[in-house]
Amino acid sequence: MEQIIEHGDYMPHGMCLLWEPWLLILWAGSDLLIFLSYTAIPLALLTVLRKRADVPHVGIVALFASFILFCGLTHLLGIVTLWYPVYPVVGVVKLITGLISVTTAVVLFRLVPALVAIPSRDALRQTNDRLRDEIAAHEATLASLERLVEERTRDLKSANATLAVQAREAVHRSSNLLAVVTSLAVQTAKGAQRTEEFLDAFLARIRALASATKSIERTNDTSIRLRTVIDECLGVLEGTYGQRFSREGPVMMVNPEAAQQISLALHELATNAQKYSLSASDAVRIDISWSVTDAVFELVWREHGGGRAAADGDGDTRAEGFGTKLLTRVVPTMLKGSASRTLGPDGLTYRLVAPLVAVTASDNVDDADRLAARIVDDTFGLSPT
Repeated sequence: MEQIIEHGDYMPHGMCLLWEPWLLILWAGSDLLIFLSYTAIPLALLTVLRKRADVPHVGIVALFASFILFCGLTHLLGIVTLWYPVYPVVGVVKLITGLISVTTAVVLFRLVPALVAIPSRDALRQTNDRLRDEIAAHEATLASLERLVEERTRDLKSANATLAVQAREAVHRSSNLLAVVTSLAVQTAKGAQRTEEFLDAFLARIRALASATKSIERTNDTSIRLRTVIDECLGVLEGTYGQRFSREGPVMMVNPEAAQQISLALHELATNAQKYSLSASDAVRIDISWSVTDAVFELVWREHGGGRAAADGDGDTRAEGFGTKLLTRVVPTMLKGSASRTLGPDGLTYRLVAPLVAVTASDNVDDADRLAARIVDDTFGLSPT
């Protein structure tokens, strides 16, 4: 240890430079700049490690910092040896620097495959761009699926609403059909002389009634003649009560939705007329008219000639039964229009008003309404066989 510290037998390095001031300044200044730089670099590396805990290969960075720091110390000692020949100390520092350098080199060569495998900044940017594009595509797909789910949910709600109305109407219609069949039997029996004659006429009218009931089923057709709808709805009553009905209106095609709603209204009106006015007096006449004015469709059912019982088909006129709701709320709502139903001294008048675009034939058929109508008709046995 004393040999390392003792340096009295050596001469300073400045003697080799002949103590030339300019040469001493050059050597000392250069080594000082190198020492300061080699000291700043490890400090910068250690600052990065302290602020970025996620930096990979922390050990190799610390090893590099140590290597650079000891290299700087050798240059610092080079300044000292210009005046003080502490060559043993310089040798020890250089030995430590050499060991650290060898260790750094070995570790670095072992890390070459891992360092080479680290993607470049451009590669990372391209990968990030692809990931952003994929995320955007997935988000767009998710948004599209959410919109599709919302649309299907709205369609199902619409189908359920239509199904509820038509199911209730089917139940209501069944009770009306029983009354119609009873009245048909009575009216047919009045004019029949023999049982066979009664059965033939009665069964023919029952078949006509069934045909009228099934006349409007949703199909792939986009239009139907309005007069056909009216004729099929009134065919049974005309066969029973003779020519007590009149029709007047232009030739026009209506869409399936309008045909169904008008058929429901006419069926309700015809059923109530058969129960409360036609059977009460032979003088009762019924006029059905329709017209189009300024893109507005209007259908009028007018009974006259015999008055009507104080109570209509739903019982007390002050109470609003489903039949009245069907005529004044459900049907006009489905056709985006309005309706009025008045019972005067001479008889009943029903007026249905709707936008022409909601009534006329269109290429767009609502799948939800068609599904609901088909379910109801199939369930209650109203579909054609």
